[in-house]
Formats: sequence, structure tokens, C-alpha cells
Amino acid sequence: MPNHCILVVDDEQRMRKLIKDFLKAKGYSILEAEDGEKALEIFEENKNKIQLVLLDVMMPKLDGWSVLRQIRQESKIPVVMLTARGEEQDELFGFELGVDEYIAKPFSPKILVARVEAILKRVTKDTQPIEDYAGIEIDKEGRTVKVDQKAIELSLREYELLVYLIENKNIALSRDKILNNVWNYDYYGDSRTIDSHIKKIRHKLGKKGKYIKTIRGIGYKFEIK
Repeated sequence: MPNHCILVVDDEQRMRKLIKDFLKAKGYSILEAEDGEKALEIFEENKNKIQLVLLDVMMPKLDGWSVLRQIRQESKIPVVMLTARGEEQDELFGFELGVDEYIAKPFSPKILVARVEAILKRVTKDTQPIEDYAGIEIDKEGRTVKVDQKAIELSLREYELLVYLIENKNIALSRDKILNNVWNYDYYGDSRTIDSHIKKIRHKLGKKGKYIKTIRGIGYKFEIK
């Protein structure tokens, strides 16, 4: 049974109980918060043991976006947004802030549990030692990236996207293939989600961002030349 700690943040008590019951049945340890301010308080007190945050968008005191911004100032912990919104721009905005995944309400609790398990499995799976790609160092055990010996901050999704591109270097990857392999489920949003992530990764890689090539009409390729 897993022993991961998850912070569930939602202003609806029934929703928190529903999520908590399903996750606890799978062996997860659950912390709860009913608003944004309480979420940040609990996170600060338990940030060394919380391994994933399920975060509602619309809440009193502080909304989910504000909570996410503050968490991202000090942590790359996976954050999954729970939202009734389905607007493309809202999703793109969230990814810009560092959201790792969206789950739209209403949702199947079993699907939510499956998504949580998939994310935590990717975060904690056995990894290989540090590998160097023309000055881009990938430490899969520590899940960190350095460019010319200088650490850069990547969200979980940015990290996984970069690693996927590198592991398939010199191969032109379609946006659909990237979504299916990196997002790890059937994604029904706009493929511009990938473009947004690629733009941020290139910026963080600096001059080495040029290794991520845009393949017109297809997608992207990691190529060192």
C-alpha cells in the first residue's frame, strides 16, 4: 500500500470527503484545507511530507491560482487543479503558472485516483544516474536539470516533457504522441498546451533551447547539432 501524503484543498466539505474516502481506501495519507489561506498554512507546516496537492480553483479567501503561485515559489511538488471551468484559456493560464494536470468537475473518483497514482508513480519510480546532453544534465534520481552546471527550475510537466524529448532525440514527435506519452491519458484540450510548455522550457534552457526543434506540421524534435 502506498504511504504518500496528499493535500486536498476544496471549499466543499462533501467534495473533500469524497476524494479523501477514495484515496484513503488506496492507502494514501490525507490532509485537508477548506480555503486557500488554510491550504498554504498546512502546506508550510507539512511541505516535507506532502507529495501531491489536489487544488480547487474557486475558493474563498485565496483562490487556487494564488495558492499555486505561492507554492511554486518554493516547490516543484505535483499540483493537480480541480475545476469546473472548461475554458481553454483558463487551462493555458494554469499551465503557465505550473499546473501539472487538470481534472474537470464533475469527475469519476476512480479516474481521479488513477491519475494520482500515475503521477506519483512517475515521480517516485526507479531512475538512472545523471546523464549529460551537450551541457544539459538530467538527474533522474533527483528529478533536477542543470544547464552548464547551473540548476534550472522546471515544473513536473515541463521536466517530463523535456526528458521525453531527450529520450527520443532525433525523432520527430507529433503533438498527439507527446500528449499521449507525457500527459499519460487521453487529453481532449488544445494541442497548444504543448506549445506553451515548449516555449517555457526553451526559455529556461537559454541558448540550449535551440536543441528543441519545431517540425512544421508535425510537432517537435530534440536534436543536438
